[in-house]
Amino acid sequence: MLKIQDLCKSYGAQELFDGASLQLIPGERLGLVGRNGYGKSTLFRLILGEEHEDEGSISVPKNYRIGHLAQHLHFTKPTILEEACLGLRPDEEHDHYKAERILFGLGFTAEDMEKSPSTFSGGFQIRLNLAKVLVSNPNLLLLDEPTNYLDIISIRWITQFLSSWENELIIISHDREFMDSVTTHTALIHRKKIKKVEGGTAKLYALVEQEEETHEKTRVNEEKQRKHAEAFINRFKAQANRASLVQSRMKMLDKMPQREKLSTIRDLDFDFHYAPFEAKTLMEISDLSFGFNPKHPLISDFNLNIQAQDRIAVIGKNGKGKSTLLNLLASELKPQTGVVKSHPNLQVGYFGQTNIARLDPKLTVEGEISNANFNLGRTAVRGICGLMMFSGDQAEKKIANLSGGEKSRVLLGKILAAPANLLFLDEPTNHLDMESIEALVESIQNFPGAAVIVTHSEEILRRVATKLVIFQHGQVEIYPGNYDEFLDRIGWDEEG
Repeated sequence: MLKIQDLCKSYGAQELFDGASLQLIPGERLGLVGRNGYGKSTLFRLILGEEHEDEGSISVPKNYRIGHLAQHLHFTKPTILEEACLGLRPDEEHDHYKAERILFGLGFTAEDMEKSPSTFSGGFQIRLNLAKVLVSNPNLLLLDEPTNYLDIISIRWITQFLSSWENELIIISHDREFMDSVTTHTALIHRKKIKKVEGGTAKLYALVEQEEETHEKTRVNEEKQRKHAEAFINRFKAQANRASLVQSRMKMLDKMPQREKLSTIRDLDFDFHYAPFEAKTLMEISDLSFGFNPKHPLISDFNLNIQAQDRIAVIGKNGKGKSTLLNLLASELKPQTGVVKSHPNLQVGYFGQTNIARLDPKLTVEGEISNANFNLGRTAVRGICGLMMFSGDQAEKKIANLSGGEKSRVLLGKILAAPANLLFLDEPTNHLDMESIEALVESIQNFPGAAVIVTHSEEILRRVATKLVIFQHGQVEIYPGNYDEFLDRIGWDEEG
């Protein structure tokens, strides 16, 4: 089994691991969690031998096969099915049904089997790579954020598939409900160590919180004892009749451990800035139709009223029009027919993947957030930078030098800077860690206005949505209830 012992790894002044250890047991399915930038993906690269540890060791048994989701998109076979079958072991090379089963589960159709991989989008090409590694059935499967490339139906399928995975598995995911549904154990990269427990994320985070609380209480208590002992020694060290007591106190101080005060770890902590709205209806959508190919419209005769405190989730398979609908509502696209009528006092905050691409790489974090509202002074802008975890010199970082997760936080900061009473949020959690997602969900729950969110996370759907817009049956349907009610009464036709 995989065994990591006393691992140390640094990049210049950034120290990720300092004496970290981890061991897998046979058949263990491990969820790996930790904040962005704490070393989750680095640990995968170390296990795969793509990077090397500074100190410590990573050992695996002889002939122990490790499979991982490759991000490079290079295909050598003419069809989807033949490419997926490359993952089959030599003794299974004719068992094409195993590859087909996984491809179907990941959203490919029977017609897709004979198509060329090059005709598919990047997201579906990543799914093909995922199918190849799943069908290879390695001794250890490493998956880094696999749900980023999947829609809600494929996520439901892979949850069941991985729940019955018989070999070892380590999975990185920001989707807590998905991870807890799949794993037997959870490990947290925290303060340069790795802490593992049997069970889910809630149990692990609660244990770490309790341990740190105990550490701090013990540290404060020992500090008081130390000060009392030092005061006694200083007061009576010159008195011969107190010499033995002084010696006793000095021995006690020598034995007392020096516990360091734990450094504060910052979380996103924010609320969306609400623009007051007195009317009942923010937006009326009437007979809306749109398609990039006129013969195959994505949206036909769609009607929806967005009320002042609605929580609407837009759900369905990828490529069916969810993001397109948000772009239509946000006036990024013009409908081919129909009307989108907005109240005069409507103010929209829009988070979308295309918006991230529009961030100016030459600007700083502070500059981008300032551009969202020229009425804000520098102190207010810096305050928002701090809320988005860009405090001090971090606010001077250029957009060009930011990671995907950091750019997502900048875009959230821009939305915070400008008051809004309607939020459009298109997959806002893709580049956020669990702690940041929790802050985002709470801010949506507390927002006095309305929100329309595109998401594949069933956890977020259950916590936020009170109304659904569903892309299914080749059309767009409205379900006036929550997600669990939809599953019970209608469900996903594509499942099975």
